[in-house]
Amino acid sequence: MTNIRDVLAFNLKRFRQARGWSQAFLAEKTETSTNYIGMLENSVKFPSSEMIQKLSCALGIDPTDLFSRQLDPLITMRTCQKAALEDMYELLGRLVAEKIRELEEKN
Repeated sequence: MTNIRDVLAFNLKRFRQARGWSQAFLAEKTETSTNYIGMLENSVKFPSSEMIQKLSCALGIDPTDLFSRQLDPLITMRTCQKAALEDMYELLGRLVAEKIRELEEKN
């Protein structure tokens, strides 16, 4: 039987890498340290339920995906790509709003 820490470590790293993120970037998104993310990915630590929620939210996945041993890599990649697109739309929205404010201030 596989250790649950190992399953979580493997999936966390796979989802993070599929997004093209560094450990530091995921740490920033989940308000934790890069060292802690590394310990999770190396099966040294196991996250609290609150941290599992933060990790899955940041990665745009269902929390149970972190514990699945039978994820289809294509589905995983599609999920991550969808979350990345949502991040880009959010960023574009903020940039457009900022530009509109700048233009309104000039007038």
